[in-house]
Amino acid sequence: MKGFTILFLVFFLFLGSFFIDARAAQANNIGVYIVYMGAADSTNGDDHHAQLLASVLKRKENALVRSYRHGFSGFAARLSAEEARLLSKKQGVVSVFPDPIIQLHTTRSWDFLKYETDLLIDSNPSSDSESLLSEGSDTIIGILDTGIWPESESFDDKDMGPIPKRWNGSCQVGNDNISFSCNRKIIGARSYDIEDDLVDKYQTPRDMLGHGTHVAATAAGRAVQGASYYGLAAGTAIGGSPGSRIAVYRVCSPDYGCTGSNILAAFDDAIADGVDVLSLSLGARAGIMRELTNDPIAIGAFHAVEHGITVVCSAGNDGPSSGSVVNVAPWLLTVAASTIDRDFESDVVLGGNKVIKGEGINFSNLQKSPVYPLIYAKSAKKKDADENEARNCDAASLDGALIKEKIVLCDNDDDMLTMEDKKDEVKSFGGIGVIVVDDKSRAVASPYGTFPMTVISSKDEAEIKTYINSTRNPVATILATVSVTKYKPAPVIAYFSARGPSPMTSNIIKPDITAPGVNILAAWMGNDTDLAPEGKEPPLFNVISGTSMSCPHVSGIAAAVKNQNPTWSPSAIKSAIMTTASQTNNLRAPITTDSGSVATPYDFGAGEISTTASLQPGLVYETTTVDYLNFLCYYGYDVSKIKMIATNIPQGFSCPKDSSVDSISTINYPSIAISSFNGKDGRTINRTVTNVGGDNQTIYTVSIDAPEGLNVKVIPDKMAFTKNGQKLSYQVTFSSALSSLKDDVFGSITWSNGKYKVRIPYVVSSKSSKNSKRN
Repeated sequence: MKGFTILFLVFFLFLGSFFIDARAAQANNIGVYIVYMGAADSTNGDDHHAQLLASVLKRKENALVRSYRHGFSGFAARLSAEEARLLSKKQGVVSVFPDPIIQLHTTRSWDFLKYETDLLIDSNPSSDSESLLSEGSDTIIGILDTGIWPESESFDDKDMGPIPKRWNGSCQVGNDNISFSCNRKIIGARSYDIEDDLVDKYQTPRDMLGHGTHVAATAAGRAVQGASYYGLAAGTAIGGSPGSRIAVYRVCSPDYGCTGSNILAAFDDAIADGVDVLSLSLGARAGIMRELTNDPIAIGAFHAVEHGITVVCSAGNDGPSSGSVVNVAPWLLTVAASTIDRDFESDVVLGGNKVIKGEGINFSNLQKSPVYPLIYAKSAKKKDADENEARNCDAASLDGALIKEKIVLCDNDDDMLTMEDKKDEVKSFGGIGVIVVDDKSRAVASPYGTFPMTVISSKDEAEIKTYINSTRNPVATILATVSVTKYKPAPVIAYFSARGPSPMTSNIIKPDITAPGVNILAAWMGNDTDLAPEGKEPPLFNVISGTSMSCPHVSGIAAAVKNQNPTWSPSAIKSAIMTTASQTNNLRAPITTDSGSVATPYDFGAGEISTTASLQPGLVYETTTVDYLNFLCYYGYDVSKIKMIATNIPQGFSCPKDSSVDSISTINYPSIAISSFNGKDGRTINRTVTNVGGDNQTIYTVSIDAPEGLNVKVIPDKMAFTKNGQKLSYQVTFSSALSSLKDDVFGSITWSNGKYKVRIPYVVSSKSSKNSKRN
């Protein structure tokens, strides 16, 4: 198959698949369904699955697609809707649902994070943190994605030690026409195919899209000197945990997307293989809210966390709409995306040498002097054409003769055309350059090859229009892109980054954290000729954006925390990452969103991740097995179903008497979210922390950041620890003179002993939770 264009990749990353659940509507009404049977049971192997399937099938064919038996029990099979319904009634079956298609959420970032940590006046001290982050380790990061390009220098195993003896995985070399091999860096590789009649080239862990290679290198790539995207973003490319091993699980294919049955198979294998961290830069689109027991990522992650594996997921790219965040189960570490202090600047120079700053990656060969005719697309409108369509550079509305050999200024407030569409339309008429006006994508650099194209803000558009109207012969030029560092302000929450509150329940804050996800340089597949500008060889590195890119930043740091603290649970690792986050940008001011407003926990969770402070958090909030079981109770599942789902259920466990949705706020999470708040009645929440600072004798005191109109009291206001590992609890009471709050309000609670600062955010809302009982 021909290489995939960058346009297709951007579509795959940001728009996702339009085939959600479509596989259950194939010819003859037969589709692939997932039959989830809860916790792994030694008696529920392939034979049991086959027998259960045979009990409802009247067709003489092998309908079984695959079995899950390591971390949990279940199978995928080709079924009719009626057969699926009958199976859902069988004893031992938790849920049956159509196999969904999950979308991908598609150097300098690490330097920026370290710089930001160093800037923080109140950052936790960590004399050895930098070396701990970069030194070799035997932590294993599993990547569920599009595969990997093993020849990339980012995955060199030079000077790495032997593969950890605890590793149980395998390396499936596949059937591609290029030899695939693992090494001491890529220690495992598996691929999953959704149909048994696919062409041979798909049956390989080799990356055919580039996305998985980019993600893996961001999480755990080795240091590569002199990396760049054709000279841009030049420097050393390195992952968050360069000493970690990589295990690849290719669950996505170019034509079929990422199926739920493949994702569950990868979770099942990864649990048995022995990974420490799982990184998933994929998820459903906003608005597609599945039951927990119908969500492949939530199911697989629940069992992975039961087995001590930290699961990191992207928050999605459907921002900035409220409630657009996905991957919101409390056992997931959910990551938003923010900018770094690097800009890919492609400026416009007007007549009189007035410079307008633009954004985009182009290798323009136009003269630096403004000598090219400039026209506003609306002025090139065909007679009787729609004016709005013309100014948005819709080809059907433009007079090509007026565009030929000119630079064209296009608006971008019509969702019918992509940036690439505008470029192609203008280019087809003989236009020599395009200036697009778009405040949102101004902060995200898209590649345009050798064609002169850039994106400017609406504020700068007014200046260009004024210039055009001031002269009979307006001229301009578009300069080739240059990398600008130390750009301010940074970080800024990316416009595309999905936002809270969680559509599952507003009693948990999601996302949990933010990390760099804009204009990230990392390794790429080595045969992408479509991405190469004219006359250039395929790139070895690429620059792309998305929460797909922010997720592996956190995965790498989670692996580093695990390496330093091998006995810590996934929730302790999550807490360490969240409670040490920063809320300050490189102007020493509060982090803002793309619109300029101060970011809230709905935008960035606890804040921007720290590369160093998370290694030494002082205190951690551990969300226990009972917390997760209670969450399932509060969410609406009864004890009988919970006992089918979970493995580690304490003897005598039963759901609390008050198993209301609002009780979700009480699980020991490293943030607090309260809905249905009545100020006069108030609300009290308990939290428990564990001393992990290494000090046997230490006293923490509390400080409270509370918005006007909300009273917040913490009891006790001091906690005296007498030994490392000790647990202590405190209460937080929220009250107000008002019966209800006009808007959701935000604040934080911080414990400090002079050495460590441990901060959690909170949100209080008078709105009721959107969640309802599930039984």
